[in-house]
Parts: sequence; structure tokens; C-alpha cells
Amino acid sequence: MPGQRRRRQRQQGHAERHRPENVPGRWEPLFETQEQAELKQFLRRLQDAGTVTDPAHVRIDTFCGRLTHPTTHRVSVYVPDTSGT
Repeated sequence: MPGQRRRRQRQQGHAERHRPENVPGRWEPLFETQEQAELKQFLRRLQDAGTVTDPAHVRIDTFCGRLTHPTTHRVSVYVPDTSGT
């Protein structure tokens, strides 16, 4: 189809410019747990509530455990800087 390549490139360029790494801001932790089932449940509730519309703005960190520290999962959301500078 004519113009499809240009349209796709424009959409990819828009997505690249608005990725969390390219927009000033910070990662704000929302939830932390040691149970994987709780993590999945929280992510499902977050998606159902519509709080986060872009999956690129959600980060899941897994802190690997050893004998003294159990494995921990942390969900963070990217909050753009609104200072306007």
C-alpha cells in the first residue's frame, strides 16, 4: 500500500521519542513482594484499573535471593518530570 512505510516509520519515531529513557523523570516504586502470585495479581489489578496505559512505563525488578535474603520482586512506574525545564 502506498504510504505504509512512511506511516510505520513515523509511528516508530514517535515511540522512540517518548520512551521512558528519552523523557526526563524517575522510577517510583509502587509494590514489593516476595511471592510471585502476589506480583501477578498486582499487575493484573494495575492493568484492569487502567492506571498505566503504556507497558514501557512499568518496570519489574527481581532481586535475587540467597540463604539469608529471600528473592524479592518490585514493581516501579515511570513518572515524567513535570518541572518543564
